[in-house]
Amino acid sequence: MIRQRSSVRSRGSSSTTISDPRERMKDCCRKFVAFMCTQVGVGGLIVAYALIGAASFVKIEGREPNPLMEHVNALQRNCAAELWNVTEQLNLFNSSMWYYEADLVLKRHQDELADAIRRGYDYHSPEKMWSYSAALMFCLAVFTMIGYGNLVPRTPWGKGATVIYATFGIPLYILYFMNMGKVLASTFKWIYTWLHECSHRSDEELALEDGSGLAGPRKRIIVPSTACLWVITIYIATGTVMFAEWEKWSYLDSAYFCVTSLCKIGIGDLVPGTGEEETKTSKLVINFIYMLLGMGLVAMCYILMREEVRIKLQEIKEDTRLCMEDLSAKFAKCCGTKDSQYYD
Repeated sequence: MIRQRSSVRSRGSSSTTISDPRERMKDCCRKFVAFMCTQVGVGGLIVAYALIGAASFVKIEGREPNPLMEHVNALQRNCAAELWNVTEQLNLFNSSMWYYEADLVLKRHQDELADAIRRGYDYHSPEKMWSYSAALMFCLAVFTMIGYGNLVPRTPWGKGATVIYATFGIPLYILYFMNMGKVLASTFKWIYTWLHECSHRSDEELALEDGSGLAGPRKRIIVPSTACLWVITIYIATGTVMFAEWEKWSYLDSAYFCVTSLCKIGIGDLVPGTGEEETKTSKLVINFIYMLLGMGLVAMCYILMREEVRIKLQEIKEDTRLCMEDLSAKFAKCCGTKDSQYYD
């Protein structure tokens, strides 16, 4: 009776906790957090984080007037007005004086424009500079720590948003980098193992049929470093062709951009999607996926090469131990024979 009552109480308590809205909410939050920590969840979360960040920076920086742009526009209006005044006064009576005064006006305007360029003026309005494609590449450069530097926030709100965006985005990218590297490493290792077994299965079957060999223990297959290097080389070659066709770059510039981006050098002289013409959405998505997948491939190569180096070091350690044991045995045998001859 006591056991039955206790079981009834436990069932009743579990049913009450399940029916409790707070417990249900906590359980949903736990499941959501667990899903976000998976490979699919982290990948979707970082893509959503980049898309939301790009829209936010377009709204913050794209609609804010640029003081340098207004200053240069005022300089151009003043230069045109001064040239018109000089033309009205001197054009019909003294042509040499008109040339002299016009040269002074243009020289002064040139110096003022050069000063504005040194302060950051780049001939583009904020709407053209902060297109959605450029903002997406900016977000990618922030949380992947590439830091191209071709596009920077100028407003106080934009600078503050960049600090907050990087604070939360960099740990999220590190989580993505680790999870994506493990997934790609396990997948590539399974494919390499399957191909290796298929290529050696026929030789083993022939050896068993002839009776010349026996099926030995299954060896551990390690992905060599050359296979990882081939994967990265093919991926860079694919990106070279893709960016050369879409961005109208040379093949050398495209390969240069792919290598510097995947290595996180981020020089910033070449960035896709920052031209005057608006980049199509399909190209934008493919460029973004190319960079994220390339970072995952770099993590995959790091994991596989680290595993190979670790196993090679273990083999070297074991060979060194066997060699030392062999030398010590030979040394002991040599010393033992000499002692025995001396006593005889």
